Amino acid sequence: METARTELSDLGEFGLIDHIQKKIKLNNDTSILGIGDDGAVISSKGSSIISTDLLLEGVHFDLSYCPLKHLGYKAAVVNFSDIYAMNAFPEQLLISLGVSNRFSVEAVDELYSGILLACERYGVDLIGGDTSSSQNGLVISATAFGQVKEGTEVRRSTAKEKELICVTGDLGAAYIGLQILNREKRVFKENPNIQPNLEGYDYVVERQLKPEAQKELIHWLSENEIRPTAMIDVSDGLASEILHLCQSSKKGASIYIDKLPIDQETFRVAEELNLDPITCALNGGEDYELLFTIAQKDFEKVQNQSNISVIGHIMDEGSGANVISQGGQQIPLQAQGWNAFLKKDLDK
Repeated sequence: METARTELSDLGEFGLIDHIQKKIKLNNDTSILGIGDDGAVISSKGSSIISTDLLLEGVHFDLSYCPLKHLGYKAAVVNFSDIYAMNAFPEQLLISLGVSNRFSVEAVDELYSGILLACERYGVDLIGGDTSSSQNGLVISATAFGQVKEGTEVRRSTAKEKELICVTGDLGAAYIGLQILNREKRVFKENPNIQPNLEGYDYVVERQLKPEAQKELIHWLSENEIRPTAMIDVSDGLASEILHLCQSSKKGASIYIDKLPIDQETFRVAEELNLDPITCALNGGEDYELLFTIAQKDFEKVQNQSNISVIGHIMDEGSGANVISQGGQQIPLQAQGWNAFLKKDLDK
């Protein structure tokens, strides 16, 4: 049975806004006024943290294998991750869309269902945005607003020598998931009769299509009275983020290869694709884990946490940023992950 299709032109811009507004309810006490006026109104309980991301079809996502609901979820979550990386909690979200007439109202509903699911799971209010026609594919602009107790935000620029470098979760899975999706796309293009085979790749594919932000870590740090001395989210690859942190803090770093957390499925599939799992963990990107530094006195608090790995320590600036092999060899750390303005990037 063919699904009914409602053209965007049937509703128009303001009709589409009214259509979206009916699905939204505000829950945070800092959200005073949402969709329906010339601007949203929010209040602040401390310091406000603001972060924005732009997602472009053909650059950041491929709709041939990325479901619209997953895309909406991811568009919201990657913004929340930036707020958590400041030791804050996201509370509001703005979403603006550039959309062509190849999309129906039902397709836009599917995209927003993912956005609203992410907002529900992370306790965030969707308070507005904008819509416009697009001649160049789907465009998503997301801006998140967070709150943090004044003076407790964490920056990239405040790491100190001898502090420990920690990372949440595991690394490289999202990049490996992307390689599997691209492989199956190529197979399908060569022979449309062959259906994509994603069996056995559930974890890595989910990490690419539907990432999660590290909300629990921020709660855990607060409960255990640990304030990271510096923090950044792992969106462009671990190596790139470590170099960002070192550059901002004017410090060096030593990262131990044997301490990098890599999931068994990531390791297995990387080898299946003739890729080096270590290189994928260092440079893959889109893991949305949190990389942070802590004082040595907090080591005992984190050492038994299954979701936190201590992977190295901060050095003086003159030592540079290096990877230490299992044999003790020191290798200068290089960022080979995602850079929006370089053509030689890994497949994105």
